[in-house]
Amino acid sequence: MDVLVVLPTYNESENIDHVLRRIRAALPDATVLVVDDGSPDGTADLAEVLGKELGSIEVMRREAKSGLGSAYRAGFRWGLDRGFDACIEMDADLSHEPEALPSLVAPLADGIGLVIGSRYVPGGVIPNWAWHRRLLSRGGNIYASTLLGLGVADATAGFRCYAASLLERIDLDQVRAEGYGFQIEMTYAAKRAGAAILEVPISFVDRVQGESKMSAFIVFEALGLVTLWALQRLVGSRRGLPEVVRA
Repeated sequence: MDVLVVLPTYNESENIDHVLRRIRAALPDATVLVVDDGSPDGTADLAEVLGKELGSIEVMRREAKSGLGSAYRAGFRWGLDRGFDACIEMDADLSHEPEALPSLVAPLADGIGLVIGSRYVPGGVIPNWAWHRRLLSRGGNIYASTLLGLGVADATAGFRCYAASLLERIDLDQVRAEGYGFQIEMTYAAKRAGAAILEVPISFVDRVQGESKMSAFIVFEALGLVTLWALQRLVGSRRGLPEVVRA
């Protein structure tokens, strides 16, 4: 199976060496696509140097910071155009442990369309999180899953693997959300496309180096979009909600 790991970056020079080496150790045959949004700290340059050493590391340079969802959409399109069988998304800050990558890929061989690295299934852990962060994250996931009928414990998780056959059934041009909202929208699209979804437990750790890209806007955007989608689902109308699943 040809696997592409899509790795969005913005000012990750302190982490890029560690994450790329650990990805290569975990999935020796995978290709890594670093989608860099014009990092002024030279992240893209460092990734290119490491690519010459480690092999199978490509760098997509974008002029400006355009958002996490935009980076993943660009990476998925790149992978589909080149015939990869699966696309993985993960953060570059080592909050997603590369050693867990094989557990995300393996279920695809059994016909699973989307494998989510989940913090909220048995075995999943979040060391050192404050209670209010747990409450916001867990509550947001329960809200999204309940209103949208996802049947998923961790719809906001950003550590996941998609079968290419599933991504081909999703109109990526119509997926608009960023951050948490992007993860929820893609989960919703996968569900509507009839994909089998599996959650596998992971350990999610806070970044050690660099600055977090999360903001209050991203959280409230996600909650607002979930409410909109749920209302449209309730009334059976898709007006104003782009159709993200191809016929």
